[in-house]
Amino acid sequence: MSNDPAPRGFNTKTLDLPGWTHVYSGKVRDLYEPADEAILQRMGQDCVLVVASDRISAFDHVLSSLIPDKGRILTQLSLWWFDQLDVDHHVLGSTVEDGVPAEVEGRAMICKKLDMFPVECIARGYLTGSGLQEYKASGTVCNIPLPEGLVDGSRLDHAIFTPSAKAEVGEHDENIPYDAVVAMVGDDIAGRLSELTLKIYSTAEKITRERGIILADTKVEFGYDPVSGLITLGDEVLTPDSSRFWDAATYQPGQAQPSYDKQYVRDWLTSAESGWDRSSDTPPPALPNEVVDRTRGRYVEAYERLTGKAFA
Repeated sequence: MSNDPAPRGFNTKTLDLPGWTHVYSGKVRDLYEPADEAILQRMGQDCVLVVASDRISAFDHVLSSLIPDKGRILTQLSLWWFDQLDVDHHVLGSTVEDGVPAEVEGRAMICKKLDMFPVECIARGYLTGSGLQEYKASGTVCNIPLPEGLVDGSRLDHAIFTPSAKAEVGEHDENIPYDAVVAMVGDDIAGRLSELTLKIYSTAEKITRERGIILADTKVEFGYDPVSGLITLGDEVLTPDSSRFWDAATYQPGQAQPSYDKQYVRDWLTSAESGWDRSSDTPPPALPNEVVDRTRGRYVEAYERLTGKAFA
């Protein structure tokens, strides 16, 4: 393994993968570019290897503790969702036969290299999180007026597009109005991003509801494919790290809903037991084994309920 600082992004240990060169690390994913011309010829276009780690982040910190199998769970769930959505996406291959190194098979995808748009595309069908905070202050979410009397967990009359501006590693994404997206990428592309985001949410919301799960909101990212000329879905899609999934059987508006994500991690970090001051510059402490195990269990449960397949 190499522990040299990443050229850009989060500084972490990375794998030396034959035929690939590490170029970037995000909070939980590592990116590699082909070092072998044969890979480019096989894929037919410029590509990148996206490797999902078992790292977990919370409150803009990457924790020292790992969640076993998290990278595989989120990769396999994303691949399943890409197959459910009628949207152009970035995946070119995900097996050793496709060129994925054996060391990371199951948690890596070979993807088209896209020119990513500087916008986090978020669709909300329910009011919670940062949207709820803005609503309490102004009655709006990303400057979109909402009816009076909504509470935490209220279902909206229709899903809304509530984008945010991408932040650097360690910084907060910032909710922005639609006009700001237009200023960034132009009117035509902004409209297409909104349309595609809401289409993905609508399709996924129906699928999750059939499985007894509520999709409260989801974040997706898009880029321009210079080969096809199409706006293309990238990154991960509809995982517990990018979406709020609630159990429909326990859903009750007016309170925070249990979710299939990092809830156990966040709850423990903000508890007296952790001893961590979120407002300080001190890194979060290591997670207890119980929190790690319960968090892994929620990721596995989300995968199995959504796909209908057992996680091996």
